[in-house]
Amino acid sequence: MHPDTVVELVRQIEEKDRSTAAHTWRVVLYARSMAEEIGMDGDDLRLVTHAAALHDLGKLDTPSEILQKPARLTPEEFEIVTYHPVSGYARLLDLGVNDELILDLVRYHHERWDGGGYPYHIKGEQIPVVARVFAVIDAFDAMTSVRPYRTDVGPEAAERALAEIERESGTHYWPEGARMFAELYRTGRLDFILNHFNDTAAVGGYEHHPDGHPEG
Repeated sequence: MHPDTVVELVRQIEEKDRSTAAHTWRVVLYARSMAEEIGMDGDDLRLVTHAAALHDLGKLDTPSEILQKPARLTPEEFEIVTYHPVSGYARLLDLGVNDELILDLVRYHHERWDGGGYPYHIKGEQIPVVARVFAVIDAFDAMTSVRPYRTDVGPEAAERALAEIERESGTHYWPEGARMFAELYRTGRLDFILNHFNDTAAVGGYEHHPDGHPEG
């Protein structure tokens, strides 16, 4: 995909759901760090970057009143949300995207290692590696982002998030992915993301990516 196309799609996602603002570029940076850790480079690194930026593309098809609802979702509303990986995958196909790495991350990033995820309920090694890794990243960022009920985005929030991920390693998360992410964090290699792209530092929007584009 052309970088300008990715940026435009992310702009549309952020316009639909303002809570995604800095989230998109944080997960892009986390994904790049994890991809580099497992030895990816060149085209694969570029594809991972694009895939991470577009992971919530399907939310363009989710009603705004559900995305922006301040209270807990009803079971019926949550069921609607669970379709966004399918919608995102379909949108990518309509755009002519055929890179399996991008399609796999968008389609499977909410699956769980134990099969308890959504929307396909696949488990273990049935889940493509890129989606297994991204599930850890997405969860960590959700637990360290500002929400109506939580404003703590500092080191204590990060440690609590890591403790929860490690506790659910082997059930919710791929054990190796959880281990790698924890090691990256605890050796300081993710500090620049937490310090400079957190919700209190960012003012929202795709221009906060260092290069203005989500490209490798």
